[in-house]
Amino acid sequence: MYEPFYGFKVKPFALLPQEEFMFLSRQHRMALDLLIYGLRNEAMFCVVCGDIGTGKTTLIRYLLSRHGPRVSVGMVTGMNGTFTERMQWTLSAFELEYRGLDKIGMQHALVEFLKRQAVQSRRVVLVIDEAQALEAEVLEELRLFSNINAGRTTLLQTVLVGQLTLRETLRRSAMRQFAQRVAVDYLLSPLDKLQTQAYIRHRLGIACPGQEDLFTADACEVIFTASGGIPRIVNLLCDTALVYGYADQKSEIDAATVNEMLGDKARQGGWLFSRSGGRRSRPVTDSGG
Repeated sequence: MYEPFYGFKVKPFALLPQEEFMFLSRQHRMALDLLIYGLRNEAMFCVVCGDIGTGKTTLIRYLLSRHGPRVSVGMVTGMNGTFTERMQWTLSAFELEYRGLDKIGMQHALVEFLKRQAVQSRRVVLVIDEAQALEAEVLEELRLFSNINAGRTTLLQTVLVGQLTLRETLRRSAMRQFAQRVAVDYLLSPLDKLQTQAYIRHRLGIACPGQEDLFTADACEVIFTASGGIPRIVNLLCDTALVYGYADQKSEIDAATVNEMLGDKARQGGWLFSRSGGRRSRPVTDSGG
């Protein structure tokens, strides 16, 4: 709706992961570099955790969009369920046929695929998103399956991406053997105030070069205070603020516009999020200008 008015080629603040809009803050750059290091050095398990909306999935998609031709990547979301279902999802992620195969047949198909890739000097990476949903038994199953890695050759590398509860699970004493195989473990934190402003300007510049300063510095500060630096919430607030700006035909989004939006939402019951990315019991209130 507001895109033509502000000259945007695409919406700058969509809520879905968009690797083309990837903003590499210091913490996102660190996570990316550690993942690249781990994968290049054949780490058996890599783990990236973060609060809801901190950009974990976008980061992984950005990483995968840049992997070389000698890497085969499969990505699944969660892997709970029966063993058969988990094997079906894994085979499907690597575009392998699983129909008509029993448990043993599916596991054999996966192992043979991994061996063929190794012969061709190709690495195989399985990415499990929303891994906080994995039960401890499933994680243990992944650890046992990693025993197929023979000698100095790592046939399968696994990247677990999940919310903070994934870290809590891996810190249990019963998960010690699994934790000892994790070569990369990084906690992705929210953006700080300056990073939030840079993030907003980065996305505006991609959507329309020359519009980087559409949001004033004061508006960015209000958005940071209301969002806690969670990128997904920043996107939600900025997108709504643009609707307000368009409705008033404003050439820039200032703190008054953002505060008007936040005030309206507060009176209407607010958004169902908290500044830590979870749910909140009270609405976001005016942050001041």
